[in-house]
Amino acid sequence: MKHDYTTSLFFFFFFCLFSIPTLIASPHPIDVRGQVVSQDGEPLEAAVVTVRDQVSITDVLGYFTLRQVEIDDSLEVSYVGHETLRIPLNTINLGEALTIKLAAVAVNLSQVQISASTSTLSQTVKLDLATNPVRSSQEILRKVPGLFIAQHAGGGKAEQIFLRGFDIDHGTDITIGVDGVPVNMVSHAHGQGYSDLHFLIPETVEQVDFSKGPHKTAVGNFATAGQVNFITKDRIDNSMIRLEMGQFGTRRAVGMLDLLGGVDGHNLYVASEYLQSDGPFESPQGLSRINAMVNYSTFLTDGTSLSVKVSHFSSEWDASGQIPQRAVDSGMISRFGAIDDTEGGNTSRTSASVKVVKPLSSNTYLKSNLYIVDYDFELYSNFTFRLNNPDRGDQIRQSESRRMVGGDLSINRSFTLAGMDGDLIVGTMVRADRVDDVELSRTANRVETLSRVALGDVREVNTGLYTQVDLRRGKLAVSAGLRLDRFDFAYTDLLEPSPSRETADAMILSPKVNLSYRHNKQWQTYLKASVGFHSNDARTAILSATDVSGDILPAARGVDLGTTWKPTDEMMIDACLWILDMSQEFVYVGDEGIVEPSGHTFRRGLDLSVRRSISHHWYIDGDFNYTIARAVDEPEGEQFIPLAPISTLAGGISYQDGGFSSSIRLRHLMDRPANEDNTLTAEGFWVTDLNASYTWNKLTLGVIVENLFDVEWNEAQFATESRLMNEVAPVEEIHFTPGVPFFARFSVQYDF
Repeated sequence: MKHDYTTSLFFFFFFCLFSIPTLIASPHPIDVRGQVVSQDGEPLEAAVVTVRDQVSITDVLGYFTLRQVEIDDSLEVSYVGHETLRIPLNTINLGEALTIKLAAVAVNLSQVQISASTSTLSQTVKLDLATNPVRSSQEILRKVPGLFIAQHAGGGKAEQIFLRGFDIDHGTDITIGVDGVPVNMVSHAHGQGYSDLHFLIPETVEQVDFSKGPHKTAVGNFATAGQVNFITKDRIDNSMIRLEMGQFGTRRAVGMLDLLGGVDGHNLYVASEYLQSDGPFESPQGLSRINAMVNYSTFLTDGTSLSVKVSHFSSEWDASGQIPQRAVDSGMISRFGAIDDTEGGNTSRTSASVKVVKPLSSNTYLKSNLYIVDYDFELYSNFTFRLNNPDRGDQIRQSESRRMVGGDLSINRSFTLAGMDGDLIVGTMVRADRVDDVELSRTANRVETLSRVALGDVREVNTGLYTQVDLRRGKLAVSAGLRLDRFDFAYTDLLEPSPSRETADAMILSPKVNLSYRHNKQWQTYLKASVGFHSNDARTAILSATDVSGDILPAARGVDLGTTWKPTDEMMIDACLWILDMSQEFVYVGDEGIVEPSGHTFRRGLDLSVRRSISHHWYIDGDFNYTIARAVDEPEGEQFIPLAPISTLAGGISYQDGGFSSSIRLRHLMDRPANEDNTLTAEGFWVTDLNASYTWNKLTLGVIVENLFDVEWNEAQFATESRLMNEVAPVEEIHFTPGVPFFARFSVQYDF
């Protein structure tokens, strides 16, 4: 069955823009305008300001507007991590611009407000971060409700990601960014959308902005299952140094130094991280990673905000890779052994970005972000051992050297239309990737090149235009957006006798509509219907582009129907039924260095999140996800999508009392098909983690335990055909990377 919602979405888009304002009731008598700032005078974006049924969300400069409200009402202002204020309107001078200062307080669930213009679930992540801080780059992605990860080639390789019934590989169907700078690498040597977050120092993360589905207008490529943007701190409250030591030769040191202390509105800090670990493997992985970051921010006299961020990261490691189940069952190797222990790699990343937000008038502001990234990558893998080369083995090398430059620019203008408050956003973006010497070679023991399979230069440019209109009136809010993306691909095959540049291009139009109805302060329902896409690898797009819409920029059509409910100030429930129709999925074939189309797929599922505060000490959170994922055009019995998660559960309970804090976290991934006919199964797991700390004055002592009950579990699993030494015929079965056993590490932190 073919699912095509594009035409309906276009009609829905224009209906929302031109019809809905006439259906809304007449306005009230008084306007309230103002700005919400911190005690230091810095604007607070996404603060929730309400008067009865009206809701206004502060913009990036902290401004809000509530139109035609009653003078005898009260204004309520909420922002996560700050006090909630209630201000009677008859006590203030409404003829002047209102400035509201919020004092910072401990984060709690009562500060999270239901609103159409800001994700309620994203607000709770601030609370999740406060009650259970992340201490590793792997943990950062787990803060997104419903997102699971797996590591399968040493601690230096990007994690495998699972979300909404997708085995996303390393980023093919999720957009990942840090402070608006893309992390996904297009046309990467190891897979389309490859996203390595190991350059991000977890202690610098301030907030996690995420959304599921293809519903965000400002986000384009890869945002099919969802998008995540990690926002780092513009300032730190104090300097600190943290040391960790644990099993498996693990050592970690983190430092953050405040250099200006916010003097005259200037903030400057540096952060650094060093990590080394051998992991639990018999062949030590020898992971060594160095991170450094410099962050400067200030507010200029005209209200313009300026932020400059520079970071550098380098890493090298060895790996045991995925091992075949039969080798463990026969006693040939242990669960933590290796068939080829010369796998591994090295990578580095240097980036700089400049973000400017400038007010143009009382109701208009401009936002821009420019960035440049230098990136190098080299990875050695052996998936099939001796399947193709019985004598020397099947090890491969994948490498590249990349320069990425780009930026985005948008203008936001507030307006009133037929008694409705509105915002018009018009934006543009450009990203250019120059990737030299994208290589796939067959190697032996990481020292000898046996043959080159592919070698070439990629040039890829993505330009985008988008516009979005947000309209609000009373309990109803509608957002309608339209996005146009163009891709220009070029590839030079350096293995050809006379290399020449081959090119291709493609465009895609993505309409998006979001509706929400706020029944009352405690309850909201929403409906989202959108089109998104993911791009193909430039090499595949050029060599096999026969159908532009299907092969280069396949569309993803998604619908979400959900509700958010706060039965009390200290409890929140978010439930969503969703469908996603993907016109073409991609599978990366590592041994061949190509991306293959895998056909039309259809997914439907349920997302459920619960947050509950019990007194001032206890906090409970849980996220449950269930998905049915099928290939549409395959015969009955062969419609399973390999490794697509069916059911996931993650949650925990946290306790805080004075200087003591602790939490227990649980992760569960259900058994799932490993191949199309479900004859091979990737086994599920239950894993429990623990962390606890005690702070006395400026000193904090802590312990972190992964896999508290030392269960035997498989982290990454694949159905792979391989051949071992002395085997006559190849065997297809589950290959896996063992999950970490009981792993404890201790920490000491000093703040100054």
